[in-house]
Amino acid sequence: MANELIIDFSSAGERIALLRDKKLVELHIEQSGSGFSVGDLYLGVVKKFKQELNAAFVDVGYHKDAFLHYHDLGPNIHSLNKLTRIALQGGMKSGDLSDFKLEPETQKTGQINNTLKKGQKVLVQVVKEPISSKGPRLSMEVSIAGKYFIMVPFISTVSVSKKIEEKEERQRLKNLALSLKGPNFGLICRTAAQGQTVQDLHKDLIELQERWDKAVANLHNAKPGQVILSDGNRSHMVLRDLLSEKFTSIVTNDKSSYDELKNYLAKLSPEMQKSLKLHKSKESIFSHYGIDKQIKMLFGKTVNIQGGVYLVIEHTEALHVIDVNSGSRQRSGEAQDDYALGVNIEAAKEIARQLRLRDMGGIIVIDFIDLRNPAHKRQLTEVLKNEMASDRAKHTILPMSKFGLVQITRQRVRPEMNIATSEECPMCHGNGVIEASILLDEEIEQTVEQLLKFGGHKHIELCVHPYLHAFYTKGIPSKQQKWFLKHKKWVKVTEDKNYHYGEYRFFDANEEEIVI
Repeated sequence: MANELIIDFSSAGERIALLRDKKLVELHIEQSGSGFSVGDLYLGVVKKFKQELNAAFVDVGYHKDAFLHYHDLGPNIHSLNKLTRIALQGGMKSGDLSDFKLEPETQKTGQINNTLKKGQKVLVQVVKEPISSKGPRLSMEVSIAGKYFIMVPFISTVSVSKKIEEKEERQRLKNLALSLKGPNFGLICRTAAQGQTVQDLHKDLIELQERWDKAVANLHNAKPGQVILSDGNRSHMVLRDLLSEKFTSIVTNDKSSYDELKNYLAKLSPEMQKSLKLHKSKESIFSHYGIDKQIKMLFGKTVNIQGGVYLVIEHTEALHVIDVNSGSRQRSGEAQDDYALGVNIEAAKEIARQLRLRDMGGIIVIDFIDLRNPAHKRQLTEVLKNEMASDRAKHTILPMSKFGLVQITRQRVRPEMNIATSEECPMCHGNGVIEASILLDEEIEQTVEQLLKFGGHKHIELCVHPYLHAFYTKGIPSKQQKWFLKHKKWVKVTEDKNYHYGEYRFFDANEEEIVI
């Protein structure tokens, strides 16, 4: 199975696409300067309490106060507050907790206004990014994620990912973690730790300790709303979380980002450096790999599946509804229940992909085609579970109800992907009337003559939509050849699928756009 990670950097931010056998399965979009990513540590100030919710609203520098529930304080809230208070005053020269006296743990039941005070400065971690009109969701159970471990201060326990099933390996990792960790630190062994050497595990733990030391140091004289520790940019986070995947290629279109990723991979996974490539083509990276086309096809209300089956996806305030339709799929002599099962299985595979791709969260209700055979219902549920096994988001799948409905709950920590798949016509701007095509040709002809005769350009490049590219380059003599015969200078004509029919641009010998 070929896995590719395509990273598109621009002034607007970064877009990251995960392709599996050329199919888009994950899409991450981060705008420049958006901040407040999951895992980031901030110094916040408690602004007010909501006793009926047993929660507090905390100012972390976002235009909306962040939400902090009592259950997200964690049992070691008093120890964290003590460390924060000492560090803000310039104490705690490092993050070493060997001589740190832990405070008593809090009860599972209690009131948040008895634990925190209004105006108190608190160290908090983003567990859910800002979504719609809501600010970030916070936790005070601070943890730092690494390649193989997640480090949790103020506890001493070690746990192992449930995805590691072999008893001997689980025990090996637990014993190693217990021998490597420092006092008053707990560890969670991630799935990627399976089979790793002591040296690699120890190296990851040292890096986690260094990051914790940096966080404590950054607390010295910190101001409310300040980032205390960041997980880095989105591409670094995705690479770290998908480390267990075997990437055939990691491609980016920005040289400085390429160098950053190369250095990051050198620390994270040196063997993956050979998979890193720099996209140098003038064609946009998402267009080159067919991602733009897939985005437009996959984020609409109707999603077509190979074989004629299609889905209709509706979003409401309370839940998401997915309707499965057989469409033009041929029955080819199958019994009704076998036919319905085949359609449902095809739909289930695409639904698992759609949930991960759009990062749909909350309650999802799927209206499959009715199945009468109980064995077929169980088979469909198993297919759905297997397809969603690679989904890192926590989820629960309920068996099909007697009405043919399957209910899924899925955790969402990022804003849901809602991408517009319809556009205003760039030629008529919605008024239904466009300029005569012959005038566009005349306009380009005049510009070519102006640039070659009076603009002082010895070489120019014309970039157009593929249809216009064919118009200017096909035939004998072609328009392009006629220009050469007339001006004794060659006009390079290139195509870009992202241009609309009437869009064109000229570039000089230095590949800089000529503003006309």
